[in-house]
Amino acid sequence: MALKKVRGNLERMFDKNLTDLVRGIRNNKDNEGKYIAQCIEEIKQELRQENISVKATAVAKLTYLEMLGYDISWAGFNIIEVMSCSKFTYKRIGYLASSQSFHADTELLMLTTNMIRKDLNSQNQYDAGLALSALSCFISGDLARDLANDIMTLLTSTKPYLRKKAVLMMYKVFLRFPEALKPAFPRLKEKLEDPDQGVQSAAVNVICELARKNPKNYLSLAPIFFKLMTTSTNNWMLIKIIKLFGALTPLEPRLGKKLIEPLTNLIHSTSAMSLLYECINTVIAVLISISSSLPNHNASVQLCVQKLRILIEDSDQNLKYLGLLAMSKILKTHPKTVQSHKDLIMQCLDDKDESIRLRALDLLYGMVSKKTLMEIVKKLMLHMDKAEGTLYRDELLSKIIDICSQNNYQFITNFEWYVSVLVELTRMDGSQHGQLVAHQMLDVAIRVQAIRRFAVNQMAILLENAHILTQPSSKMVDVLYAAAWICGEYATDLANPEITLLAMLGSKVNSLPNHIQSVYVQNILKILNIILKGASQEHAVQLCETICDKLPQFISSGDLEVQERASSAFQLVTLIKEEIVNENLEILNEFDMLFGGELNPVAPKAQRKVQVPEGLDLNAWINDPPSTSSAESEDEHFEDDNIPNIFLKADQEKDKKYEEPSEEDLEKIREARRLQQENNPNYLKPDNNTRKMNETDSLINNVDLLLPHSIPGLVSPDKYLTQKPKKNKVKTKTKKKKRKKSTEK
Repeated sequence: MALKKVRGNLERMFDKNLTDLVRGIRNNKDNEGKYIAQCIEEIKQELRQENISVKATAVAKLTYLEMLGYDISWAGFNIIEVMSCSKFTYKRIGYLASSQSFHADTELLMLTTNMIRKDLNSQNQYDAGLALSALSCFISGDLARDLANDIMTLLTSTKPYLRKKAVLMMYKVFLRFPEALKPAFPRLKEKLEDPDQGVQSAAVNVICELARKNPKNYLSLAPIFFKLMTTSTNNWMLIKIIKLFGALTPLEPRLGKKLIEPLTNLIHSTSAMSLLYECINTVIAVLISISSSLPNHNASVQLCVQKLRILIEDSDQNLKYLGLLAMSKILKTHPKTVQSHKDLIMQCLDDKDESIRLRALDLLYGMVSKKTLMEIVKKLMLHMDKAEGTLYRDELLSKIIDICSQNNYQFITNFEWYVSVLVELTRMDGSQHGQLVAHQMLDVAIRVQAIRRFAVNQMAILLENAHILTQPSSKMVDVLYAAAWICGEYATDLANPEITLLAMLGSKVNSLPNHIQSVYVQNILKILNIILKGASQEHAVQLCETICDKLPQFISSGDLEVQERASSAFQLVTLIKEEIVNENLEILNEFDMLFGGELNPVAPKAQRKVQVPEGLDLNAWINDPPSTSSAESEDEHFEDDNIPNIFLKADQEKDKKYEEPSEEDLEKIREARRLQQENNPNYLKPDNNTRKMNETDSLINNVDLLLPHSIPGLVSPDKYLTQKPKKNKVKTKTKKKKRKKSTEK
């Protein structure tokens, strides 16, 4: 026996321990996988030995390999064996391995129940603490049910070390076995008044976590928590208690009145920024819930805002963000208090952290008033010119529009200024908000009649300089949609409609998106109608001929909508020209009737108020759906007439065999294509002249790209900053009386 023991000790001298394994992995970086596979084979040999020390070392090495991502689930029995050792050194290795590799669904956990119970009831507090720590990592529903009473017994232990661990472990038990909460709650409540501060803090943590799911069940504990808040000096425990009070106050408003004073004292006295933030957060929640019953709370709000200013001015980015976040909560209920710190919020727009800049933008949205709107928008636009990053600049643009259009343009006193702002925003390179700007232009032009002439002429200038908006660096081409529609719908306000008409018939319009081309075609007719009313016969014929010459570029569009509109417009203008030549001027009156009547704004929900006529079923078929027999007869009809059916089914296509063309057939196809290209006037031949023209065009395009996006004739928003605000009426179907009163004031 002694010889066997000596032999085992000699073998251990040559075994690799954990240090050797780590050193070997570092020395074999090129063949790490191969080396670890070799080590795992050696570990398997070690696990077969009877010496428990060798097994413990092998399990320790497996734990390290598991941390590197290797699967060690095959060694579950060996881990449990090491866990059951009586020696604490080996037991600790086993529990560490179990906490790393076991989980709630591990099948071997049923073998550990009695072993863990034995350790929980051990006289050695460190054995019980070790079992509690590991159990929290892999506790299952069955283990929670079987060991709940043993853990609750530890709540009354004489040793604070065990009481603290047992309190924290009960939270894991409640998650897996909720039925244990009711019998354990009285003991958990007692731990809130435990003489040991660590146990007390653990109990507060557990109850606060439970209260996050259902705060109402813990209202009865408010007196105990209030006592702890006024007596404790543990900042982390105070943070937990204050968070809990923030959740309880909306359920019991009377609690808020008692909290104001101690929270205010904490705000004055504490130097911990984390505790200060939680106090301010809870004060905000309290003031929101009791604002009606506590009218004189301006001092508390002022104190919170002053302390938040300290957070925002701090160099720590996290504190600055939290300060802005809390400031936005105060802004909802006390906007005037926050508006006095507008300068600080504007400084945050220059911060290097994008999240802080975005949070500052959200604050500016609520700080706007009629007096500060123009100033804030001007600063935002200057900031947008300097800002880097397309995403942030896009956010700035959308925020400018949100600020101006909020509450149905409540803060805008001069809509000419707003139109000039929208036009100025079209100069922003790379923006993805062209549709948003276009929508605002349409909305303002339709609803604000007083500035319609100004808006129409600004849109006309944009149409005349459309080449700037269609450059690759600019993505504001959707603005041309709004500009064309406004100039067409309100063509009577155009200063020079003929120039606008020729701009819409330019040579580069076929490069515009299809939906913009279709709007161009429709509004060309509207502008033509206005010009023909005061034009001479000769001038009218000349203008119609110009339009007929330019419309084919729309007719050849690949979009069906553009084709259809352009074809109809071409035929209509041709007819008008012929009638004018024949001195039949009655056609002009009929042409004018096509676009007669004023377009008025309609409320978004107006359609819902229109009642459906009796006898009208909106879900019924207008015509009977075609039957399958009629469809088959149509197919037979097509086959009889030898007309190719383009809607062939997949199985019919499969039946057709593809014949490979011969070399002679391919040569004939090439020759036919060559002749077609030579006779096609629209096909560009690669001759020398074309190359020279392409080189010239590329030079011109390069020059265009270098030009700044400044358009002569557009009005700058800065012009209105020195003027007295003038109010314009916004047309809406609702709240007309209120609007009239506001304009009279």
